[in-house]
Amino acid sequence: MSFRAISARNLRVLRQQPLAEISGSLGDLGTFLPITIALAVNNTISLSSTLVFSGIANILTGLFFGIPLPVQPMKAIAAVAMANVFTNGEIAAAGIFVAACIFVFSVTGLLRWFSDAVPIPVVKGIQVGAGLSLIISAGTTMRTNLGWTDPSWADNRVWAILAFLFLLATNYYRNLPYALIVLPVGLVFAVILAAQHHDLPAFLLWIPALTVPVGGDWQVGVVQAGIGQLPLTTLNSVIAVTHLASDLLPDVQTPSITSIGVSVALMNLVSCWFGAMPVCHGSGGLAAQYRFGARSGSSIIFLGGLKLLIGLFFGNTLIGLLQRFPFALLGIMIIAAGLELASVGESLNTTGARDLGNNHPGILGERTQEIGPVLTEEDRKKRFTVMFVTIGFLVGFKNDAVGFIAGVLCHYSFRLPAVVHKLRERRRDGRIQLQSN
Repeated sequence: MSFRAISARNLRVLRQQPLAEISGSLGDLGTFLPITIALAVNNTISLSSTLVFSGIANILTGLFFGIPLPVQPMKAIAAVAMANVFTNGEIAAAGIFVAACIFVFSVTGLLRWFSDAVPIPVVKGIQVGAGLSLIISAGTTMRTNLGWTDPSWADNRVWAILAFLFLLATNYYRNLPYALIVLPVGLVFAVILAAQHHDLPAFLLWIPALTVPVGGDWQVGVVQAGIGQLPLTTLNSVIAVTHLASDLLPDVQTPSITSIGVSVALMNLVSCWFGAMPVCHGSGGLAAQYRFGARSGSSIIFLGGLKLLIGLFFGNTLIGLLQRFPFALLGIMIIAAGLELASVGESLNTTGARDLGNNHPGILGERTQEIGPVLTEEDRKKRFTVMFVTIGFLVGFKNDAVGFIAGVLCHYSFRLPAVVHKLRERRRDGRIQLQSN
């Protein structure tokens, strides 16, 4: 799709459903805000630089891809950085290392080859596992930190229940802009709490400052965080998000694996040198923005402009306000994103799975509409088993790479009897001869 065609579609969708696009643009903030705040409070990243560069990335992503592709934190790096209180140089080194690797994988074609080689049930398992991980993480945090009346009148289980009930209502009233209603309510609560503590934002112009990792930063950043992030970025932020875009937006041209990989690489090869948080295009963020109404690039162009303006003129003075944003509301938004992402597993054995669309004949329903591929019960069970093995190991070990390896091994274990049978046939036909001494 040409740049002109993408721009025309962005404008057309925005005119048709402006509230849905704006609401959808805010859908991924449930993941973006907590991680960004935690790293900024520790002075591991610059909040100003993160808002400015992620805003620019949002705008360019919307313009060139034309879908609500998110710009969200690299979670493995963020988790290690928070646990070990990384310095600016250490987290920058981790982000630059991952970006450089993804760039090499993209331009050499290794990323595309790897994507083609990964079985679809494993991809579905990674998507569903990521969705369940979001739900478990949000639920655990809410159960631990929220009481019926604490930590404050604005952030407690009562508000979480009300937010969840409102979320359920949107299953029927699909036109309700959930995020556009919930986030302003949370922002009002945060402003009241920040005012009580005299911690409101103030005008502060962003001044770029270089962050140059030194020798020790590279060793800590790459070994402790970068290596662990690499499989997560490859599997969830490039391969899984590309498949998810095809599932959620089948009528829109899906960005190629290579273009997504190059985008992830370039974002971080520029922004990490200025103290910004390492970012990627996660499938959870795409599911969140889609769930709350986003259908085009116009949604994230709006979000990018908002981030850019706030980062340029308020930046680090926002930390106190954002810290007081009710997690009761953010947590429900994260759960909604997880549910949307996990729901894609339903299409594993239907024509929604791209490895079945052309290779298997379909069952014709009324009006000759194809309603599903012909698979034996054994084939269906095997594909479900591979997906659930991937999900189980991913969630159980909290590691995408472990889930991926387990799923691939399970997938090829089902093919082993056929391989052994073929070798026996070749040996019987004399095409394989065993030499004896």
